Parts: sequence; C-alpha cells; structure tokens
Amino acid sequence: MVYTGDYVSTYKDEVQYHKLEETLNNIVKGKIATIGILGNHDYGRNWSQNEVADKISDMLTSKGIQLLRNESTEAKGINFIGFDDFWGLNFNPEKAMNGFDKSKANIVLCHNPDVCDLDVWGEYNSWILSGHTHGGQVKPPFLPPPMLPVKNKKYSAGQIQLHNDRTLYINRALGHLWQIRFNVRPEITIFELQNG
Repeated sequence: MVYTGDYVSTYKDEVQYHKLEETLNNIVKGKIATIGILGNHDYGRNWSQNEVADKISDMLTSKGIQLLRNESTEAKGINFIGFDDFWGLNFNPEKAMNGFDKSKANIVLCHNPDVCDLDVWGEYNSWILSGHTHGGQVKPPFLPPPMLPVKNKKYSAGQIQLHNDRTLYINRALGHLWQIRFNVRPEITIFELQNG
C-alpha cells in the first residue's frame, strides 16, 4: 500500500491534526508494506511550515506508515524511492535517487508529476506513482481539465508513457482542492504486480 501525499487540506490550525488522527485510525495497510510520502499541503501555509510537515510525518509513522523523505526502502524485492514534495521545503531528488539500483525492481513515489520533467532521473526506467492533480477535478466533455495545479498540462490523470521507458501514473485520489468534481471520479488504484 502506498500513499502519495496530501493527508490534510490547506493547514489552518491544530483541528486538522485531530481530524487526521481520526482518519489514520482507519487507514488501510498493505500486507507487505505501507509506505508514504508528503505532498505540498502537508507543509502547511504556502508550503513553508516545516513544523507542520514534521508533525504530520510523526503522526503517519506512529500509525505504521513508513514515510520516505528523499530516501528509499526495499520490500519483498521491490525498491521504493520516495521524493519529498516538489513545492515543500525539503525537495531533494538527487538524495532520493541515491537509492536507485537499476538491477532491482524500482518504484518512485513523487507527489507532484511536474518533477517528471526535471533532469533528475538519470537511468531510471520504471514506474513513477504520483497524485497532486485530483485529475483536474472538473473535465468538460472533449476539453482538457481547466483546474490543473501543474505546469505540464498533459499531467492530469492516469497512465502516461515518458521517455527512457519511464511510466507515470497519476492517481485522481479521493480529495479535492475545491469542493467540486465533474466527470472526474475519485479513485483508489490497484496494481497487480507480476514477475517478469
């Protein structure tokens, strides 16, 4: 089970910690591992409150989520590499990619898909799991979503093939930035892993 960030909406006060605590009491855990990364909202106002990120990190860890902040971990032969949030204060993909070993099966967790366009990937040629966009939340028929919080507007939702055999998957998630969804259903993605 992996979680790709934004455990709270824009941080306002400590009430959100209590709401997060209630949610985490019912969190789904994986059979092999439960791994997470932080998103921009986990850094508080203007993505600049390290103390908010640290508090949320402690809460996640106490509930059994192994949080990766520019680091990697291996579970049952899969190497998970977790980037800290692109807009947050501790984004360091070079440090995170120190855990990359091309002889292993690798999966990168990266909240903001715009990171896919940065020159940080080297020989990485596997999956990148992302979130952040909520699929655009609103998708008029035959038009692109107008509310995408990314620079690269092709990064809205679903599977996107990148160069060097990298594959990006952007989960539409359950939350929202504005309380509206139209033609963009919330989702929990299930991947079936196979030896190959």
